[in-house]
Amino acid sequence: MIAALKELIAALREELQHYGEMLARLDEQQDLVMRREADPLLQCVAAIQQQGVAIQTARATREERQMAVARELGLKETEFAQMIPRLPEEYRPLLEALVQENNELLLRIQRRARQNHLLLTQSVELMHRFITSLFPTVETKVYNPGGQVFQRTTPSISLYEAVG
Repeated sequence: MIAALKELIAALREELQHYGEMLARLDEQQDLVMRREADPLLQCVAAIQQQGVAIQTARATREERQMAVARELGLKETEFAQMIPRLPEEYRPLLEALVQENNELLLRIQRRARQNHLLLTQSVELMHRFITSLFPTVETKVYNPGGQVFQRTTPSISLYEAVG
């Protein structure tokens, strides 16, 4: 039981580390958007995607170890709320703290990802307005069933016709 519990603690710490790295990458992305640095931003997006894969792997490992501890406790459910009260008393504060830190960091990541999404969406919208001011069309926005703007192909206008 203690060996499985120590493996769970290690998995929680690893997951926490990956969440911290993701938050740092999202902070970097936000900074790059604010400074309008396109090339580093593309590299940052790739790093965020890689970190997402690392988080999924760490989460899967933690879930496996969490199930192993639950089995050793004779529990059918693997929720921490059910497990922690049944653990040896000296391990409870550590597990509670790790679970709480993971949850708090995950919430911060979700907030930062939403903020970044809004910033990027606004940036794209501003660029779209700029382009349409240079090359005006009589196009109205049409939305597809998924709620996204339907991309219609418009006949290309030569630069000479657009300017002239």
